[in-house]
Amino acid sequence: MIEIFNSGGPVMIPLLICSLISLTVIIERAIFWTVVGMRNNRDLLAQVMERCQEGDWEGVRKLATGSNSYVIRILVSGILHREYSMVKAMETAAADEIARMRRYMGVMDTIITVAPLLGIFGTVIGIIASFDMLGGGGIDHPEAVTRGIAQALITTASGLGIAIFTVFPYNYFNTRIERAARYIEKYATSLEIIYEKLNGKNESNAGEPHEG
Repeated sequence: MIEIFNSGGPVMIPLLICSLISLTVIIERAIFWTVVGMRNNRDLLAQVMERCQEGDWEGVRKLATGSNSYVIRILVSGILHREYSMVKAMETAAADEIARMRRYMGVMDTIITVAPLLGIFGTVIGIIASFDMLGGGGIDHPEAVTRGIAQALITTASGLGIAIFTVFPYNYFNTRIERAARYIEKYATSLEIIYEKLNGKNESNAGEPHEG
């Protein structure tokens, strides 16, 4: 590997940096989503929704205390601000959660784009070096020409390899983000409907005439 790295020329240094950054981000995001999955307590979420249907907001608060589920945090944010604007409160909380999920995704996107370009840049440098050798008597020394071509091929392969290595986790993490966004929307909409139904019942009860 060291020999291949040295043969690739100076462009291999930024390619190495790109690969290290990509690997670090992939590991960090993999740990992040593993923790998110472990904290996603569906049973507790079902209990929270049952309490919401009963209008037991204090019971919801007690159930949700200490929970690290991002969906429950969003629902609790809406419940706490239900007298003002439940929807806007949940939208703000959801935006914060999605921002946490999208962290470092821009870095991965940049590496997917930049790594092949760096590889092509190394290719151009290698070809220029090869033609320079040809112009300076490369026919008598063909090994010098082939060295430049090898440098071009190594950087191209490295850049493409880094991009391919990064694009699969990048697409997977994006899929998880989209799935989480739909999950949030599902429960936030359910809570909004439940709250409107409860308010409708309260208003209709308040409007009924009392006998006597």
